[in-house]
Amino acid sequence: MENYTIKQVLDTIFKPYIQVDKIIINFVRLRGMANNEIVPGFDDDKDDSLRIKLDKVANVPRCLMLTLTGYIDTYNSNFFLKRIQKAIESGFVRLIFHCGSLNYVSSTGIGSFTTFLKAVKPQGGDLVLLDIQPKVFEIFQLLGFSKFFNIRDSLENAINTFNTNQEHLLKPSIFPKIVSCPICFKKLKAVKSGRFRCSECKNILAINDTGQVLLG
Repeated sequence: MENYTIKQVLDTIFKPYIQVDKIIINFVRLRGMANNEIVPGFDDDKDDSLRIKLDKVANVPRCLMLTLTGYIDTYNSNFFLKRIQKAIESGFVRLIFHCGSLNYVSSTGIGSFTTFLKAVKPQGGDLVLLDIQPKVFEIFQLLGFSKFFNIRDSLENAINTFNTNQEHLLKPSIFPKIVSCPICFKKLKAVKSGRFRCSECKNILAINDTGQVLLG
């Protein structure tokens, strides 16, 4: 009968969870920092109806988790907007909003999330709603906004959202690209894929993501 050390037994049991543990452990190591240490001046303004706790996420560049406690309505949405914009201006463009203790969001509050998304997307960032309560999710659904946001049920899945998006961003773009009109052979500059009109023969052309030009 083979003899196993305690370490070997534990390694066998917990091996499937090692990668997840690394993510959680690295995240926990960064917890405990004051908000103002992460984003200078973040706590200069406070609102008792909505508390925001900041935590940096290790191994994910420019990533911040914001734990929301309370509610977001017409009266405190401006406070919420300014606080998060301050975080974005400090360089954090990958935002995880932990919504487990967020009890209510008005249409104005949802508008704030949309503003954040528009601000971080051009910088290669994104936004994730984590552990959102069913009653809050229903508001997003009723207003037609649930499809615009990444909604995840675990920190690991939230982080994977950024990793997947980052892989996409790293793919080199072929645009802008000089292409030829297949009708008149006029040289044209395409800045992105889509449909456009040849400036010479006025025919509608279509260029796909690989740069191939077809009649539109």
